[in-house]
Amino acid sequence: MTSVSQTHSSIPRVVVLLVPGLRACDLPLMPSLTRLISRGGDAFDFHPSLPALTCPVQAAISTGTLGSVHGIVANGVYDRGLQKLEMWTAPDTAIQSPRLWDHIKSARPEVRTAAWFLLESKGATADLVCMPAPVHNPDGSETPWCHSRPTPLYGPLREKLGDFPLHKFWGPLAGIESSQWIARSFIEASRTDPPHLSMVYLPHLDYASQRQGPDSQAALSACAELDSVIHLLTDEFDAMTDGMTTYLVIGEYQIVPVSHTIHPNRILRDAGLLHVTQGPDGELLDMPGSEAWALADHQVSHIFLRDPTDLRCHKKVVALFQGREGVAAVLEGSAIDRAGLRHARAGDVLVVSSSESWQSYFYWFDDALAPKFARTVDIHRKPGYDPLELFFDRAAGGIPLNPALVRGSHGAVSLDAPKPGLFLSSKPIAFQSAHSTSDGKQRIIRDIDVAGIISNLYEIPSPNNC
Repeated sequence: MTSVSQTHSSIPRVVVLLVPGLRACDLPLMPSLTRLISRGGDAFDFHPSLPALTCPVQAAISTGTLGSVHGIVANGVYDRGLQKLEMWTAPDTAIQSPRLWDHIKSARPEVRTAAWFLLESKGATADLVCMPAPVHNPDGSETPWCHSRPTPLYGPLREKLGDFPLHKFWGPLAGIESSQWIARSFIEASRTDPPHLSMVYLPHLDYASQRQGPDSQAALSACAELDSVIHLLTDEFDAMTDGMTTYLVIGEYQIVPVSHTIHPNRILRDAGLLHVTQGPDGELLDMPGSEAWALADHQVSHIFLRDPTDLRCHKKVVALFQGREGVAAVLEGSAIDRAGLRHARAGDVLVVSSSESWQSYFYWFDDALAPKFARTVDIHRKPGYDPLELFFDRAAGGIPLNPALVRGSHGAVSLDAPKPGLFLSSKPIAFQSAHSTSDGKQRIIRDIDVAGIISNLYEIPSPNNC
């Protein structure tokens, strides 16, 4: 396998499309994407690290390191000192390893970079940055806005395309319009001086696969919808550049069908380890007052102990989940180290679902006592991820509280029966690792390999020796 030929005087152009939920079996439904790689490119299994979730996988891809180093071990960050959880934290500073655009620019300052709608990119130092940053008003309403670099960039994008449709990015109305806006805005931002390295997040396949299942007609139709967006983006970008761009398309994780739900916080509460406070807005999780509570995130929960040295509590928590229906593994001690998740932000015990099960953040036993935010789209106040925000309960006038509605999830990683994502390249790439076959052909690309692959295209050393 040969690498893309580049002269020292030229700067390679690389566009990385991050497409969560993309599977090899989806390609027949995506002719534009298939044509992109039929020019002589390659296809590989893509293996995300545990947990296979948006924020951790994007952190691994953009740094070449595991969670134990970059520090993003979930879609939320729990500060043990402050006893405060922040879900879907946005700042680039939350990631504790250098990002790929900084690594490449340090070696080749002339390289122009873009981080387009990557999570945790607020304040990133790429030349072009855009991500949602709605203004939260005192009356509880939101004003649509985006953080951008340069700061004035969102203004002309807004004038040309309208506001970024945040309600189409997440929530009951989430749909193709958000990925269309992301692709079109990237093209508009690139017109005057196209970046050499671009990373663009296109989330559309996430929605229908979680609502109706990854093999549902809605999920299959979503593949065709996203294919048209990819066609627009690649055609427009090729037209404004030399047409020699290398496209890397990464299915960050595979969404699997689910039919069972675990409620780790209810389990902990039933065991007397988790406590709540009562208020006018319903029951609220009392993190400081609980001996143990769970940050439930798709198919993985981080269980935090108030006193990590309390062996009695630790053993009790482990015993509560070992062998329970829907649980594939309970990680503690050295198992957390082997998973690459030993970090202050990680739980003291991790619960990993079996393939058909997902984990809810619910901690109340009576829906009449559920907090008011449970029936709203409120990604920051809920102590975990809530896929039910993709649904709407007309009778209740808000988000439903029926976990059985969720038909697809992700996050669990099984070494025995992996369900890989997909890595596609429009041109051959030169890369070797321990996962190569006897003939030297690469079979598997891990999320922590990507930074090295891209660095190689710019003829610079891999970051962090990944």
